[in-house]
Amino acid sequence: MEEGKMGNVATARAVLAILQWWGFNVTVIIMNKWIFQKLEFKFPLTVSCVHFICSSIGAYIAIKVLKIKPLIEVAAEDRWKRIFPMSFVFCMNIVLGNVSLRYIPVSFMQTIKSFTPATTVILQWLVWRKYFEWRIWVSLVPIVGGILLTSVTELSFNMFGFCAAMVGCLATSTKTILAESLLHGYKFDSINTVYYMAPFATMILSIPAIVLEGSGVINWLYTYDSTVPALIIIITSGVLAFCLNFSIFYVIHSTTAVTFNVAGNLKVAVAVLISWMIFRNPISAMNAVGCGITLVGCTFYGYVRHLISQQASSPSPRTLRSRLEMLPVVGEKQEN
Repeated sequence: MEEGKMGNVATARAVLAILQWWGFNVTVIIMNKWIFQKLEFKFPLTVSCVHFICSSIGAYIAIKVLKIKPLIEVAAEDRWKRIFPMSFVFCMNIVLGNVSLRYIPVSFMQTIKSFTPATTVILQWLVWRKYFEWRIWVSLVPIVGGILLTSVTELSFNMFGFCAAMVGCLATSTKTILAESLLHGYKFDSINTVYYMAPFATMILSIPAIVLEGSGVINWLYTYDSTVPALIIIITSGVLAFCLNFSIFYVIHSTTAVTFNVAGNLKVAVAVLISWMIFRNPISAMNAVGCGITLVGCTFYGYVRHLISQQASSPSPRTLRSRLEMLPVVGEKQEN
């Protein structure tokens, strides 16, 4: 009886974790698109900078004041040699995501982001000379095919936004791969990751944001009718961006790897549906099919990766090592 109750509590906790993760993720994406499209605040670098500042403050409060998570101590030398390069890639990832949202619909941007597993595998193969089982390569076929179909049939296609989203996938993959070597020895959770990386990201981005967008922001402040409500929305999006990373920590520790993978792909579908209901961007039937194929491919890839990792529990050390070497690296996500 007690075991049944504990199982029900764990299930309820997992469902709650997934729902609040979906809620924060979809809200942040929709708010960012609303900022660019409806508020006419077309400054993705500034929006990203606001997100980093809010995340820096939020992570400090969570660790130093509320003590929700213990601080993982990092030597000063490692902060510049390890954390700073990671922060630069982390910054590029968030900025490129916001830049792509400025030019392409949420549905198209989210579908392109699903290409990240493929870019991670391809980068490790081309640059790091890592080899993978044939099942990994087969699982990427529907992802690549779905992205191609979606791109060809996208009615609101914009080359600059498309390129920003694709390079953003490369940045996400690079961050995940570099984390394996640069952060070796440190067991970071998403909150500690934001605690160390967000201040660096703010420092990296602040000068480009001021130089490239400063005059435009000042002009917007003088010409936009409802400045104060708009600024509240922009700052709120930054606060929710931190809450999103906090929710990722919660959901990772409340679900299994398979559940996290499936929930992540369903989250994309939810974001696409809600964004379409709000912004009414045109989506053709073939475009929807391409998006669906991509999401199914991502789920299949996660299943294959999980299956190979389970088989790697073979008692033979040699077999274990060879199978693990054929697995792509994955990491905890930080999302904008």
